[in-house]
Amino acid sequence: MATQNEFTAQLRRVTAKFFLYTAISIASFCFLLFLLVQLGIFGKMPKEADLKQIKNNTATDIMSVDNKLLGRYYFENRSNASLSDIPAGFINALVSTEDVRFYKHKGVDARSSLRVLFKSVLLFNRSAGGGSTITQQLAKNIYPRKRLGFLTLPVAKMREIIIAKRIEKYYTKNEILELYLNTVSFGENTFGIETASIIFFGKKPAELKMEESALLVGILKANGNYNPRTKPEAALMRRNTVLSQMVKYKHLSAGEADSLKGLPVKLNYRRLTHNEGPAPYLREQLRHEVTEILKDKKKADGTPYNIYSDGLKIYTTVNYTLQVFAEESVKEHMAQLQELFDKQWKGREAWIKDPGLARQQIKQSDAYKELSAAGYSYNDALVAMHEKRQTRVFSWQGDKDTLISPLDSVLYHFKTLQAGVLAMNPFNGDILAWVGGSGYKYFKYDHVKSKRQAGSTFKPIVYAAALESGASPCRFYANDSIVYTAYNNWAPENSDGKYGGFYSMKGALAKSVNTVSVKILMETGIDSVINLARKMGITSQLPSVPSLALGTGGVSLYEMVVAYCSFMNKGRAINPRLIRRIEDSQGRLVYSDPAHLPGDTVMSSETAETILAMLRGTVDRGTAHNLRNFWKFDCELAGKTGTTQEQADGWFIGMNPHLVMGVWVGGGSPVVRFRGYYGQGSFAAMPIFARFHKKIYSDPLYKYMQSSSFNISADINSKLSCADYSETPVETFFEIIKTNDGIGDFIRRIFGKRKENR
Repeated sequence: MATQNEFTAQLRRVTAKFFLYTAISIASFCFLLFLLVQLGIFGKMPKEADLKQIKNNTATDIMSVDNKLLGRYYFENRSNASLSDIPAGFINALVSTEDVRFYKHKGVDARSSLRVLFKSVLLFNRSAGGGSTITQQLAKNIYPRKRLGFLTLPVAKMREIIIAKRIEKYYTKNEILELYLNTVSFGENTFGIETASIIFFGKKPAELKMEESALLVGILKANGNYNPRTKPEAALMRRNTVLSQMVKYKHLSAGEADSLKGLPVKLNYRRLTHNEGPAPYLREQLRHEVTEILKDKKKADGTPYNIYSDGLKIYTTVNYTLQVFAEESVKEHMAQLQELFDKQWKGREAWIKDPGLARQQIKQSDAYKELSAAGYSYNDALVAMHEKRQTRVFSWQGDKDTLISPLDSVLYHFKTLQAGVLAMNPFNGDILAWVGGSGYKYFKYDHVKSKRQAGSTFKPIVYAAALESGASPCRFYANDSIVYTAYNNWAPENSDGKYGGFYSMKGALAKSVNTVSVKILMETGIDSVINLARKMGITSQLPSVPSLALGTGGVSLYEMVVAYCSFMNKGRAINPRLIRRIEDSQGRLVYSDPAHLPGDTVMSSETAETILAMLRGTVDRGTAHNLRNFWKFDCELAGKTGTTQEQADGWFIGMNPHLVMGVWVGGGSPVVRFRGYYGQGSFAAMPIFARFHKKIYSDPLYKYMQSSSFNISADINSKLSCADYSETPVETFFEIIKTNDGIGDFIRRIFGKRKENR
């Protein structure tokens, strides 16, 4: 029995020594590790000066004229909020859940740290919980962990403990909370409470409800597992856990928590990536402009500005509401138009006349480039690209996951119709809305700035030049074809194929008569028309040929809208403006562009007003009459439709008394086009203008536009009191007598050659 007792005693002594030596070893290891971390062996430790000037990469905010966030430029999608702007309920939820002894400790919670030491560090049990205080989490956010193999976790924990203790020396608890809430990740490349609040709920932090605050706090435990967008059930359970924690630590009553737990999760989710969110095409244009502006400007410390990290605020001229209305109008109309297009080309390829363009698209695709880099020939790559795989593709109803081959994906996107929309204030040049394409994520090419043939939308410039040269809007022209021998025997054709009779100038513009428009161009002089177009803001090269009257010159939607503003602005050009001012992160002015005054006079106010009145006639009784007949607008509108050869481009540039809006619709390549009526400007483009105006006239804030007037003078209306069209020379004779437009000139024209060569 004694031997058994001696053995037991000896075993106890050995066990005690083992645990003693183990404890000494652990303590020695921890002390040595702590010492090595503090000395910076595993990475440089921040100095006092570094900690006193903690700076994050802060996103640059892009603000609308109505002070709403349009988007951001960022490395990390982060913005800084003041603690005073964060609800007390959010702070209570955070402390109750993440660090209940936050206001008592000095950066390290001893009880939690011991748990971490034995479970997480020594036993490598990652499910045991981090145990980090809010200050330690702040340290991790500011100084991210480095991979060190099996030492990664212990070194990281030691490092964060040291940094947390130092942070507590230099910052108050409220300052620590503010720093933490501006650095913490909510997933989806979203950093900081303000950004998370905007993305998930579409509101500022100060506007958060208690249940919304609890939901955001819940995300912090594991932002992938508790993302309310992708995992709503898990997020709901975690939110309710946060509310229970608030009851436990007496920040909520049990009754209040039960009431909140019964509420569903309601998100107002907005993606604010570089590719998504409001106005992505405009943001890309803006990026180029801001980069150019900041090129010669320096911060107080002499270093250049960085739009991705310096927390600038860019105040634009864009109206958020109008931008949303424009994007919605594009989506609604184009979804229907694409369906018609696909039905029309079912079983055939839209690029059949030029297969080389499809081949070019294939070669520009990522899938082909990867195969080509791997040594595949073109034909072999095509074979490989026929293999179907799960792929995300564009659709007007949103991104669509489908089983499709890379080749079919390329060609599918190639035949997706595109749209460009630009709205502008015609009196000061402020850009109000900008839609550059169908979806920036898939189609980066901006159709506001791209150049396409303008079609008949160019005709008002021709007519304005004619009026400037002394022509009368009631002068009549024979609707017959002329062969222009000096220009390769070219002869204009009317889109409806009808000839004969006589059109007044105002009638020819309203009905978009090609033969008359070319006659007016040639009488006025091609150079005179081009010179006026230049003054109005068209910088693209224009062809010096008779077909210029039909819009064969390649111009951008941007240029055409700028030019049309002159008609609204009493004949004065405008200078477009997109940026009002830029401020730094402290609100100091970096750049300012004051509201633009009217520019140079490019035509008489009488000419501008006359063209405006004639374009109003285009809506009342001309090619844009469906705004009255189908869309039922009874307010003052003006505009011009345009369609290019074989329906490659559909245009409409329209005006209400407060803005000019241009719309272009077509394929990304001109070879992608409708066959027939659906590609005409009145069908392909004008409905976007119509839908947009239905929305603004239904909005209480902009309803006043519906009752506004162009205020065309009685004198101008009197000069336009002639008929649009006359069948016979006799009728035309009486019209000319009525308008005193030169009987002698009329006789010469009537008895001249009806068919002539020029």
